[in-house]
Amino acid sequence: MLISGGVDSSVALKLLKDEGHDITAYYIKIWMEDKFSFLGKCPFEEDLGYVEKICDELEVPLEIINLQKAYWNRVVKTAIFEVKSGRTPNPDILCNSKVKFGVFYDAIDKKFERVATGHYAQVKEVDGKILLIKSPDPVKDQTYFLALLDKDQLSRAMFPIGKLKKESVRKLAQKFDLVNKDRKDSQGICFLGKIKYRDFLREHLGEKRGDIVNKETGEKMGTHDGYWYYTMGQRKDIKLSGGPWYVVQKDAKKNIIYIASKNVMQEEKRDSFIARGLHWISDPPTKKNLKVKVRHGEKDYNCKIKFIKDKLEVALAEADSGLAAGQYAVFYDKEVCLGGGVID
Repeated sequence: MLISGGVDSSVALKLLKDEGHDITAYYIKIWMEDKFSFLGKCPFEEDLGYVEKICDELEVPLEIINLQKAYWNRVVKTAIFEVKSGRTPNPDILCNSKVKFGVFYDAIDKKFERVATGHYAQVKEVDGKILLIKSPDPVKDQTYFLALLDKDQLSRAMFPIGKLKKESVRKLAQKFDLVNKDRKDSQGICFLGKIKYRDFLREHLGEKRGDIVNKETGEKMGTHDGYWYYTMGQRKDIKLSGGPWYVVQKDAKKNIIYIASKNVMQEEKRDSFIARGLHWISDPPTKKNLKVKVRHGEKDYNCKIKFIKDKLEVALAEADSGLAAGQYAVFYDKEVCLGGGVID
């Protein structure tokens, strides 16, 4: 059981324990003190404190496994490269496929039959096929973050709280009187924890002064510290009068951020894109009409897909104003997560 110190994985562990499984809990250590020392105290210490208390309380053996090097090479380096290229990566998706269900599987080899986590998702076998199914909680559903897993990885995965809603999980934490029952949900990217993403980027990419330009008029409105601090549709950190202002375009070569007002931004909406680097959990879809998420969250779009060699042309039923190159588009057939690709 992969445990993080949060309520979700702790409730999942308790449920498995009550079902009578023979469990070993694992805490994956990915914080890199040498590379992140500029950010101060290691955020994993508080998490690990809760993990130790939970495992002690439930009488479950705990092991700490160090996957720092693999994490840095397979997730963080990729994230930095993508940001520097002007794209908007999603490290959490890579973390699941490359680390939690990747190198971790390799590290424990065949010692365990199954690997459980506190994700809000479900795995079912139907007609010999492994299916990744949405959680009944549309807000907390995490199938988007699991879309790059393959059928072999999913065949060993267990999601004990996958059929529950967050409200029910919170109630169970209170019922079980877990030590972290009132702990708030963690936010942010997996390898940063409580650390601000902007601080991380500043350390690794520095600052480079560039212009902020009004897309509609061509007027220079101000300056910024680097295009890598901004993503499409962003409103935060654009501290200019006459707003609200939104990022509608980035020029990585010239280090220019283009902004527009909300009214103009409606015109910047796009209803189609190309997805590359396609990954399907089972077979490529044969249906042309699917649903797609272009970011994590409750919102999805009806869409029509068309294969063009190794890429996918996607037409949305309604336009989106925040499509960002580098983010993942994840496709669904009703409640079944099919896989996804990178928005090009």
